[in-house]
Amino acid sequence: MDRTGVTVGVAVAELAAARKWYERVFELGPPEYEPVPGVAEYDLGGCWLQLMRVPAPAPGEWVLRLGVADAAAERDRIASLGVAVGELIRVEGAVAYFEFTDPDGNQLSCYTEL
Repeated sequence: MDRTGVTVGVAVAELAAARKWYERVFELGPPEYEPVPGVAEYDLGGCWLQLMRVPAPAPGEWVLRLGVADAAAERDRIASLGVAVGELIRVEGAVAYFEFTDPDGNQLSCYTEL
């Protein structure tokens, strides 16, 4: 298989509200693409985030993990936006990370390699 990219699709109940939340929390501009009604796509640099409206989304058993330069600083920034974030966990010699959820209950995480 010759892979050319990765897109992570996230099911949301209200696309407009989800766009506003993700743009604020992940400091994104408007979506690069809105290929069909109910879908917004963002280039995260090496990976695409696709928000897709579905009638009754059910959070799955998956986590969108984003690598960042400073997990502690991002945790503080995201918490300052009123988002409930978990504690910063350090695995010495590996990673520092924290977890949180979007308004639809989808699991998210930011990490920094140590």
